[in-house]
Amino acid sequence: MPHCGVRSFFRETILNRGFFTVMAAQALSSLADNALFIAAIALIQELHGPDWMAPMMKWWFAASYVLLAAFVGAVADSFPKGRVMFLTNAIKVSGCLLMFSYALFGLAQDGQIALVCVAYALVGIGAAAYSPAKYGIVTEMLHPLQLVKGNSWIEGLTILSIIMGTVVGGVLVSPTVSSWLLSHAWISKLVDTPAEAAILMIAFVYIAAAICNLLIPSTNVVYPKQNKNPIKLVLTFAGYVRILWRDKLGQISLGVTTLFWGAGATLQLIVIEWGKSHLGYRLDQASILMGITALGTIAGSILAGRIPLPKALKVLPLGVAMGFVVMLMPFVNNSMSINILGTELPWVAYVLLMLIGLTSGLFVVPMNALLQHRGHVLLSAGHSIAVQNFNEQLNILLMVAIYTLLLWLNFSIDIIIWMFGGMVASLMVVMIRWNRSNLSQQPHLLDEIGQEGHGKAL
Repeated sequence: MPHCGVRSFFRETILNRGFFTVMAAQALSSLADNALFIAAIALIQELHGPDWMAPMMKWWFAASYVLLAAFVGAVADSFPKGRVMFLTNAIKVSGCLLMFSYALFGLAQDGQIALVCVAYALVGIGAAAYSPAKYGIVTEMLHPLQLVKGNSWIEGLTILSIIMGTVVGGVLVSPTVSSWLLSHAWISKLVDTPAEAAILMIAFVYIAAAICNLLIPSTNVVYPKQNKNPIKLVLTFAGYVRILWRDKLGQISLGVTTLFWGAGATLQLIVIEWGKSHLGYRLDQASILMGITALGTIAGSILAGRIPLPKALKVLPLGVAMGFVVMLMPFVNNSMSINILGTELPWVAYVLLMLIGLTSGLFVVPMNALLQHRGHVLLSAGHSIAVQNFNEQLNILLMVAIYTLLLWLNFSIDIIIWMFGGMVASLMVVMIRWNRSNLSQQPHLLDEIGQEGHGKAL
């Protein structure tokens, strides 16, 4: 397939306004998801919850993906995907509003904290059902020759929205902006605290995403009637999982992306704690550090766009490098800064986080494209994304649970970082050896990918 650049991609899809509406809806929804995470942590802090409650909240969000994985693919393939995206965004809005409604229930402090976690889990339910519809509609709207490039635009926009979401979340809970929000009479009548005001604003972002969902045209693609028996759905889904894990290319790409998203979710929490202990940062300031990491990921994603699909597996050593770079974080402190316009900026921390993001973007984007390719070949759009989400979120459950346990056991953040970086590097070495074993058994495996993709760049 010939190289499809930015200009040619937009020229070929300019008449497909529905695709750009999907991109806008995804950007708004993803931005709100990431901003809400920061605001929810701020709310836990306002309620004087323990430090380990923040990762526990993330755990429940991921649990929604895992528990619903067998069903959301069938839902996405049973109805117009734009309508599915609208309804799931409505669920997110409900969870958002429930998060600061504890005053209506007269709950004690522990009950208030528990309600925040339940509300965030409800948002996770909406996100779990949203994802297969979001990726699935791309396969319906775009010509197969544009599919990988279209997915890369969705992925790039998602990463950008992660940056914007974490920064927006931090800005909304900052003392200056939260005071300004609460100074408006209509806001102060609905909420009482900075975190609650931030969550209310984020609810409006979800509503804007829902409006975009309503504007998505129907693609008129009809899938075979989906099974509604929950037991059969679970058994069928288990078969889909086996198909991808038994595929020689699918198992490597699925293993790497599963590791990446689990590590990424844990790193998000680690950066907040590291920023507080090593740099003396508040939550709103630590959110900027998370945005810098995501900025590095965008740079890596752009560079990864030049890697042909048949050569995607050559980026695996970068995953090992990422693990070792993470292990340098404990050596950074507040004294490693530079004064710019009267502001002390920890440039070493910024460079390190950018490098972590760069290496992660360079190796995960090719792996994600390869996984999407194999899922599209072996399974339907909705089911393949549901399998991917199930594995990735299951690893998030595991890694965030380990991180929560280590915090509860009062391990220092430095020890946790060294353990985390060493684990990522070691598992990536395992992936490299596993891939070499597969290629030794089927030496022409990558040649087949080249013929299917006609040498297309990611």
